Order: sequence, then C-alpha cells, then structure tokens
Amino acid sequence: MIVHSEGRYARFECPDGDSTFSVHKVEKLPEGEGIYVYFEVENVAKKISEIKEKGIVIDETPEEKSWLWTEARLKDPDGNKIIIYHAGEHRKNPPWRIN
Repeated sequence: MIVHSEGRYARFECPDGDSTFSVHKVEKLPEGEGIYVYFEVENVAKKISEIKEKGIVIDETPEEKSWLWTEARLKDPDGNKIIIYHAGEHRKNPPWRIN
C-alpha cells in the first residue's frame, strides 16, 4: 500500500512493473453494468486454471475476442466484473489504430 485515506481510498503498488491499483469508497454503486476491472497476464488459460483451482467461479472461459484480445471473465464478491486478458501488441497497436 502506498496511499491510504482512512476508510475512503487506498492505492497499492503492483508487484511487477510500475502499475498501481486504486480503490475508492463511494456512497452508491454505479448502476447498470457496474465496474469492470482488467488485469493483463501473459497466459490467460494458465491464470484461469490457477483461479479455478481455488474454487472461484469463472463466468466466461478464455476466448479470443474480435478485438484480438484473449479474455476470460468472472465476478468479485460484489458482482463487479473482472476481466483477465492478454492483448500484447494489440492493446496499444491494433490493426485499426488511428494514426
């Protein structure tokens, strides 16, 4: 943890690279589809297998999407959607990138 505002906000440094992850408490959850949290990994199938071994339910198994990312989906205990994905080069440089 690198920032903590008592009961309202926390920021964490991820173990690899220079990414951070923040959590902010709100009075009311978003309506509709809610929150999506994306985690990129090198091997989606392997990570999903590890998650399943812990007894966590997977809503969508790994699949290559039309936007050229491999994704799997699950939910956290509050029903927010978690997407485990690998985009590789296509995350920043898809074939349809605008120059």
